[in-house]
Amino acid sequence: MRLSEFIVANIDPIVDEWEQFAATITPAADYLDSTALRDHASEILRAAARDMNKPQSPAEQAAKAKGEGPEKTPSLDEAGASHGELRHTVGFDLVQMTSEFRHLRACVIRLWVNSLESPDMTYFQDMIRFNEAIDEALAESTAAYAEQVNRSRDIFLAILGHDLRAPLQAVSMSTELLLRKSSLEGDALACAQHIKRGARHMATMVSDLLELVRSRLGRSLPIEPAPMDLAVAARAAIAEACAGQPQSDPRLTVHGDTSGVWDAGRIDQLLQNLIGNALQHGANQRDVTLDLRGEGDHVCLSVHNYGTPISEEAIGTIFDPLVRSADEELGQPSTSLGLGLFIVKEVVTAHGGTIDVSSSAADGTLFSVMLPRKV
Repeated sequence: MRLSEFIVANIDPIVDEWEQFAATITPAADYLDSTALRDHASEILRAAARDMNKPQSPAEQAAKAKGEGPEKTPSLDEAGASHGELRHTVGFDLVQMTSEFRHLRACVIRLWVNSLESPDMTYFQDMIRFNEAIDEALAESTAAYAEQVNRSRDIFLAILGHDLRAPLQAVSMSTELLLRKSSLEGDALACAQHIKRGARHMATMVSDLLELVRSRLGRSLPIEPAPMDLAVAARAAIAEACAGQPQSDPRLTVHGDTSGVWDAGRIDQLLQNLIGNALQHGANQRDVTLDLRGEGDHVCLSVHNYGTPISEEAIGTIFDPLVRSADEELGQPSTSLGLGLFIVKEVVTAHGGTIDVSSSAADGTLFSVMLPRKV
């Protein structure tokens, strides 16, 4: 009997063995009934049998072995993905879930081989096709399981970031009240100012973390556009940067009309992150320059600094989340999570603009942003 025919004819005993093995995966299996333990085993096996009966050329077989096959089996993929999602939900870990497929493969081949009386070469081809089908189901299950893990992690981070806002706000407000109402001097005043700066940095991290989670959960950056002047926003951002780093002195030049319709809060995020990045990585904090130019239906912003150039490899990933510079990797102090430039890119994209970066030892590093005047 061909393997595909054997599988269909022996679905029940094969799934019985699947259930018996799944029941040994504790503690998750301790709370599952027979239906939950058997889960999508029958659907996976039937879909595998159908896939094995389809014609397949040697070239298609070689491509499928590399995961490059032009066509998949929708029913097999769907059953595998559903199985991965449900096993994650009931508490199986990834190793436990994949062990089910290992056992299923061994079980089917053992039962089939024991049933054979006079195997020929076509039976070995059947075994190859069965392994391919199980591998496809396993890949879909693993991908679906990993997606659920990532989503659970992102939701946890979103809750954590949201819940951290309240105590941070309490620290910030209490520090502000102390500085205004109390006559602090010497070490007491220095400590209060350190707490204020630390709370501000943590609030920025939490805000950036929430923006990252929002994007990973598939939500675009929300904006509320209103008329504003980019030059006014840039001057305010520079003043705030200088308050946190008194030794810095970013310079701003303005050409033409810099007004438009943007989200003021998001634009402030963009400016703060670009200025902060230039101050952190510039060789001289007093050599950071900003240039604003109103040109037709858009406004151009550039932020420039001199310092160690960004490598070509790093430029390709510089706007990716959680990417840190070489200095930070070497342990130099940082107040960011590596999300600043990711947030900048998200803000620019939400406004329908573009951002580019160039960097060399001779010319320095230049971030160039183009924003349409109206979203």
